[in-house]
Amino acid sequence: MHIVPILLAAIAPGLSLLAYFYLKDRYETEPIHLVIRMFLFGVLLVYPTMVLQNAFIQEFGNGTIMTSFFLSGGIEEFLKWLLLYHLIFRHEAFDEPYDGIVYAVAVSLGFATLENIIYAFLHASSFSALMLRALLPVSGHALFGVMMGYYMGKAKFVPHKQNRYLWMSLLLPIAWHGAFDYILLIFKTGWMWIMIPLMTFLWIRSIWRVDRANAHSPLRVVTVDEKIKMG
Repeated sequence: MHIVPILLAAIAPGLSLLAYFYLKDRYETEPIHLVIRMFLFGVLLVYPTMVLQNAFIQEFGNGTIMTSFFLSGGIEEFLKWLLLYHLIFRHEAFDEPYDGIVYAVAVSLGFATLENIIYAFLHASSFSALMLRALLPVSGHALFGVMMGYYMGKAKFVPHKQNRYLWMSLLLPIAWHGAFDYILLIFKTGWMWIMIPLMTFLWIRSIWRVDRANAHSPLRVVTVDEKIKMG
């Protein structure tokens, strides 16, 4: 086994996707040290997640629906949400709606990257297998992070609907993550015919959310006002 190439192939998708969403911030990029910190917190979340998952499996078993929507989607997305809510939601750096997406994606991709590394070494994965994981689980985590961060941003900047959007920032990623895993568990063959349309839909919706979050930036309003005054 060539350790370095496998390690690089396992890490590259997460870092590439993080860079992509980080650079999508049109008006004020986030402090890079804070984004890296949230990425590393996402890495650290893997261990308590595994402990909780194993404990619940021992207690309740691991049926298909249980695994998809609770053990995987439920626990993983809840812990990411909890981290974001307590460390980022009221942070002074969270000063425009798109920031929620950046930090949620950072946490999600930190988590997905360590998962990818563990998978690579446990299964001695080929480069093609790791690329398939980049297109599916790793990018899936990023897209669930976009959902979470988008609605957390709305919760912060639309305070009269804060509770509603906070619930959406938690429940929507859980539902989509659960559906994603359910498809992989149920369809042993032919799952790509369902997964490709699903991932296409999630990417289109994620790009829409990115554009919407940027469009509602208070910094964008300031820029427009300044241009009017200058004119």
